[in-house]
Amino acid sequence: MKKIMKWLVSGLLLLVIQNVIFAQTIQNFRDSTIVVSPAYRLVINKKEGHVSYYFQDGSFLKNTTAMIKDVAGNVYGSDQFAQHIIEVQPVSDLIGKGQQLNIVHRNPGTGLKLIQSVLIYKAQSFFILRLTAVTRNKEKLSVNYISPLALAKQKGGTGFINGNQPRVLDMPFDNDNWTKALTAEWRAEPVRGTGYSFSSLYDAERLSGVVVGAVTHDFWKTGLQYTLSTQKNILDSFIVYGGASTPDNSSLPAEYGGNDGTHDIVAHGAMTGNTVASPDIFVGGLNSRAEAFLAYGRVNQKKNGALKWNDTAPFYWNSFGVEGVLGYEKRMMPDGVLAVSDYIASLKHFSANKKVYMSIDSYDQGIYNKEVLKSIREHCMQNNQELGFYFIPFAVWTWKSSVEKDKLQYTDVDIRDVTLKDNNGKTIVYKDGEFGAFPLDPTHPATRQRIIGELEKAKAIGARFLKIDFLTAGALESTSRYDKSVRSGLQAYNKGMSMLKQLIDSILGPDVFITQAISPTFPSQYTHIRFLSTDVYSHLRNDQKGFPHYGSTAASMITSSHLGWMQGSLWPYTNMDVSVMKQFQKNNAISEQDVKVRLITMAVMGSALGDGSDFRDSTTRARAIRFLNNPHLCRYFEHPQAFIPLKVADGLKEDQQLSFYLPGDTISAAIINFDTTRSFEYVFMREQLKWKDGAYSIREYLTNEEVGMIKPGEKSFTLTTGTKDALWVKLVKIN
Repeated sequence: MKKIMKWLVSGLLLLVIQNVIFAQTIQNFRDSTIVVSPAYRLVINKKEGHVSYYFQDGSFLKNTTAMIKDVAGNVYGSDQFAQHIIEVQPVSDLIGKGQQLNIVHRNPGTGLKLIQSVLIYKAQSFFILRLTAVTRNKEKLSVNYISPLALAKQKGGTGFINGNQPRVLDMPFDNDNWTKALTAEWRAEPVRGTGYSFSSLYDAERLSGVVVGAVTHDFWKTGLQYTLSTQKNILDSFIVYGGASTPDNSSLPAEYGGNDGTHDIVAHGAMTGNTVASPDIFVGGLNSRAEAFLAYGRVNQKKNGALKWNDTAPFYWNSFGVEGVLGYEKRMMPDGVLAVSDYIASLKHFSANKKVYMSIDSYDQGIYNKEVLKSIREHCMQNNQELGFYFIPFAVWTWKSSVEKDKLQYTDVDIRDVTLKDNNGKTIVYKDGEFGAFPLDPTHPATRQRIIGELEKAKAIGARFLKIDFLTAGALESTSRYDKSVRSGLQAYNKGMSMLKQLIDSILGPDVFITQAISPTFPSQYTHIRFLSTDVYSHLRNDQKGFPHYGSTAASMITSSHLGWMQGSLWPYTNMDVSVMKQFQKNNAISEQDVKVRLITMAVMGSALGDGSDFRDSTTRARAIRFLNNPHLCRYFEHPQAFIPLKVADGLKEDQQLSFYLPGDTISAAIINFDTTRSFEYVFMREQLKWKDGAYSIREYLTNEEVGMIKPGEKSFTLTTGTKDALWVKLVKIN
């Protein structure tokens, strides 16, 4: 540890003494090349072809290699080549300017070589990894597994996560099935797992550590496979690779391979050619994991783009909280929607100076036909509201028997000719059941025509808010597609999402707010907002009697507390789904305290404010006046910001106790306690929140009531909350 810190300090001194243009120095020796930065140190072994990475917080990945696997199963690792030559060239791309180190692994006289690239950028704390395989032979490469970062104990590799509570963040591929993020920790036996898209190797106590994740999402599904040693803090393996394809396994727990993977039953498609390249991988390790994640989000934004929303954040009502398929159970007929519209219009602060979106979710089309929806929109417009529209671009819900005999909606093409296919050439089942969901090929013209039909309907009813759902279906691997040049599920999905956005712009216009529900995390640049977890039903915990064993506020925060960095980088806002003031669909009524906790979780995650309540109920209306019409809350949600986490969810149990703060002219802080037996006390330090010396009144955010004081010279304050409760405060300077 002392040696690592000495290296980092010496690198920083070099910057000061030599006035180097870049924030890194490259030092060449006979057997190694070393890159020194204030945030990291890279050691490239020219003899063995290994690369070692050391980070600011004291963590390291030592003696890593790179590798590819072709479709025949042949494996080629960088350590298997005789020569390891380093070439340095300038780089200037969407991320910035810097230098690119190419480590060329080759055997003299053979055609195949692996080029392991490290892109370092001026004054940045991170670097980008890429692996390119090149052959001069006439026979092209066909690769469906490629890793620019492979640490394996059997090859002399070892990883170390510094801290008293080392963890590996294991993310599911998408936000479906109420599957939560897993914070893997060390046990007496080795722990193995695979996460997707990105990960963090961190200390849960200090929230310092390394963030690793893909920044290109146009071909490869990125997996992050790990093995935790029996020795605490030590990684026996950590492999970041393009080519993840994992089926669901109902015999396993959800977060341990049950349904946290890509849901594929077909192998990942192969990249083919004389040159194949891995996904670009971000690597950054800092004393602040939050800062490392923010850098990761910004790099994704620069590399891939991100939609902007030039108005205040949308406030919306969504019908799904009242009735799953609107009108099907006759819980809310069209007159009920009009009554809800009128009541929302009466909420002065909720509706002030903005249009509220009335989002009609899945609905009984025999009741809510086009003419009815148009009439609802006309009524909503009188209340300064706009209508929202729901549809599923890349899947069709229908009876199993209909797949073989029916035409795809809005087309003359058989459904079976548009669906994705398994290894036997049969339609893949995306959501099983006699009435199930079947994935559509995003590259098929009939899929495009069906999307046009849905968007024309949205246009006919005047919709300005779109909710698109079950998007993962379009990313599934398939043995056949209409466009033969598309060779992987994510490549097809990326093209499909690009096509969808272009059609939305051309048919509805560019100022339509787009939210995605069930979907992969990436690509992220085609919508304004995405659910951080699956639907949230607003009850406090999954284990509450009389409530579903999924969809609780506590369960959603097990994942979401790690993802606030997405707000403002991947999307303008996050989406924690809607709150409800009393009950979700036919579930039991929740308490007023549960409503408060739910809204505070939405606030700290930078979520848009949506509600799904049935306002025809008197208790619901009374709570809406207190919460949804709260002037302080409404003012905040016009420009929501994700708080910085100080204590995030750890493990899968719901007894989570979380703390956050939001810097600014007026500093906010929040604590959330999902424990049913213990109160929660958290000490906020001045060095963390960085308030200026002086006297402050600590005021509860929703009521503006004083709950404490900070005296001049004090360096901390404490917030306490009881069981199953939350507290959100702001620091108001006393002149």
